[in-house]
Amino acid sequence: MARGIEIREAHFPGRAPIDTYGNGGFRFADMSHRGSILCLPSGIYGWDMDLSKPLSIENFQKVLDEAGEIEVLLIGTGNDMRPIPADLKSALKGAGISSDPMNTGAAVRTFNIMLMESRAVAAALIAV
Repeated sequence: MARGIEIREAHFPGRAPIDTYGNGGFRFADMSHRGSILCLPSGIYGWDMDLSKPLSIENFQKVLDEAGEIEVLLIGTGNDMRPIPADLKSALKGAGISSDPMNTGAAVRTFNIMLMESRAVAAALIAV
């Protein structure tokens, strides 16, 4: 029996460098995604995050769920650098993750280099 359109969470099941960013999204693995993304060991996910939302433990739960495979989390905070709130920094550190906030462009470039070096890196990238 035919089913209607099935809408699933945006997810690319693998690790891939980010080819380009800007205009509100990202290109990677011959695909494009409009909006923010999480680049995790289990894949690249659409992330319901923008500059109006707080950098909170709740918004980083998917990162914390994969903490055992992440040593460094790069946080692309948009066009400008935003500090990581103390409670989020503490939660990440408690999970064994070193976190580094920077503008999204710098985070993309650093992520790509660390990924090429086969490092245990993840990135939370707010679209610009």
